[in-house]
Amino acid sequence: MEVLVSTSAYQGRRIMVTGHTGFKGSWLTRWLTHLGARVSGLALPPASHPALFIEASLEHTLAHHIADVRDASAVQQIFASSRPELVFHLAAQSLVRASYEDPIGTYATNVMGTAHVLDAAQRCGAQGVVVVTSDKCYAPPPGAAGYREGDALGGDDPYSSSKACAELVTASWRASFRDTGAPRIASARAGNVVGGGDWAADRLVPDLVRAALSGAETRIRQPHAIRPWQHVLEPLAGYLNLGARLLAGDTTAERAWNFGPAAADMTSVAHVADALCERLGGVWVSDTQPHPHEAGVLRLDSSDARSLLGWQPRCSLPDTLDLVADWYRRHHDGESAQVLMDENIAAYAALLEPAE
Repeated sequence: MEVLVSTSAYQGRRIMVTGHTGFKGSWLTRWLTHLGARVSGLALPPASHPALFIEASLEHTLAHHIADVRDASAVQQIFASSRPELVFHLAAQSLVRASYEDPIGTYATNVMGTAHVLDAAQRCGAQGVVVVTSDKCYAPPPGAAGYREGDALGGDDPYSSSKACAELVTASWRASFRDTGAPRIASARAGNVVGGGDWAADRLVPDLVRAALSGAETRIRQPHAIRPWQHVLEPLAGYLNLGARLLAGDTTAERAWNFGPAAADMTSVAHVADALCERLGGVWVSDTQPHPHEAGVLRLDSSDARSLLGWQPRCSLPDTLDLVADWYRRHHDGESAQVLMDENIAAYAALLEPAE
């Protein structure tokens, strides 16, 4: 079944995005608005300053609810009043290093928060839920081509293992309640996303941008680590594809899916740092201080999404980094974050149109 990311799939539909004040949530919320959806959001206040959600003035473009997914009662109340037909669950503690500082909070948010959202979605009669986890949910090491959806789940740090737990909760919910009125449920595992408007701490691109604009140097923890780099709109197109299929009743979408870049774009932190410094200026150095463990190699095999969903990456890594550098440079020069988002979304949506 062909499902395009188009207004026909989302026009007038009630869509809930948890974590809508975050980086990926802001981009997804804006894209859904362009698709004609009636969007509600549930999240904590933006965690970074500045924050894309605020810079792009997104609060007035949706039904904006501040709440914590760890609060089951609040989640239930917001879902009951919003009555979403489809839920994109992005709310999470999303940083590996922060998970070492607050492991209990990380598990509470990423595991019990997911259970609260799935329960609320079922109680309010939602038709589908897309649970967004991470490429870090897999037990190391990856195979030569990268992790496949059927590989063992795990993780050596609290963040990674909490994402594996969220996948287990999602799979269990799907299997346990499929015949008792539960929504159709899919999960999505994406790579390292980059794009304009990410100002989070302890992330490579924001750190490089801040350093380039201030004239400082960037200290990088693991320059030789391999990551699957992709523009933020790439996995979001996959999520929207999944959501449209769930709304249309496609039960074959009810499973876990990888959304990663082409093999050539699974490259080192140092390569990306060099490329961005060429585009924005600045320098980086290796941080030789001891740091908590992080995986050395992360690769994703997205062949199922390509063959069964018709999804594929559209932006090469050089093109992605061009977009990122251009976004930050123009925003720094005073251009509107919302206008820059809209420009990127329109250009990317054009790539999704079938060739004539």
